[in-house]
Amino acid sequence: MSATTAGNLAARKRGNSQKSQRRWALWGSYAALTVFVIGFLTPPYYTLMTSLKTSAEIGAEKGNPWIAHHPTLANFWWLITYPNFQRYYLNSVIVTILVVAVSMVISVLAAFSLARMGFKGSKTLGTGVFLTYLIPQSLLFIPLFQIIGWLGLINSFWCLVIIYPTLAVPFCTWIMIGYFGSIPKELDEAALIDGAGYLQMLWQIFIPVAMPGIIAATIFAFTVSWGNFIYPLAYLYTSSQEVLTVGIVSDLIRGDVFEWGKIMAANLLASAPPIIIYAFLMDYYVAGLTAGATKG
Repeated sequence: MSATTAGNLAARKRGNSQKSQRRWALWGSYAALTVFVIGFLTPPYYTLMTSLKTSAEIGAEKGNPWIAHHPTLANFWWLITYPNFQRYYLNSVIVTILVVAVSMVISVLAAFSLARMGFKGSKTLGTGVFLTYLIPQSLLFIPLFQIIGWLGLINSFWCLVIIYPTLAVPFCTWIMIGYFGSIPKELDEAALIDGAGYLQMLWQIFIPVAMPGIIAATIFAFTVSWGNFIYPLAYLYTSSQEVLTVGIVSDLIRGDVFEWGKIMAANLLASAPPIIIYAFLMDYYVAGLTAGATKG
């Protein structure tokens, strides 16, 4: 056997070995993805099936619990026409809009100053801003309760407008620092030469260029304000002031009576806005998080 033939056989074996490895890696990835998808979609599916059942069907515990044998939209219609649920939804929308607006104004200005103005200690301060996000909420809501009580905002959803930015601003600022840091410095120099001020640079150059990062930070602020449970539970106790996360629990669970059909339907209605937002803006969210994690 010539050296050329032996080399061809060796190259063919290596090629077959690499194809086999890639094939096994692909099948392993599909298997892991299948397990993840099943585990991830099982709770939403069960929630949907339960929301389509009447209380009688749920209490009977007959048949397959994973299938709604007599599906009905009565639970959804009851919630849509229920005044308290309408109030919870409206309160959540008001709080979320205000928190997102306040958080983004503070985060964009803070990130721009920390990432581009380059004052002494800006990097240390930027790291400190992010580290404040790592403090657990369970350690903060007691001292914050004293502050909110001093302001006279206990049992008012306006206290959430003050509290939630303390959770959203640190992480949003960190994301924006990474994104602003990825923008070439030549843009700053060109703008300064043309006589632009820092606010003009921010409004006309950095915000348009960093829009994916701003959208990612906005989604995070929305998630924090829409789905938080600890602070509304601690500070709100009347139906006129409660938001969705607490109102669903306090109104649909009475003692040891759980209205599971209405609870599951309320969960689906409450989760609809985040699902819609993530479905349309997921690419921007991933891009913004990636920039924030690798820059700054």
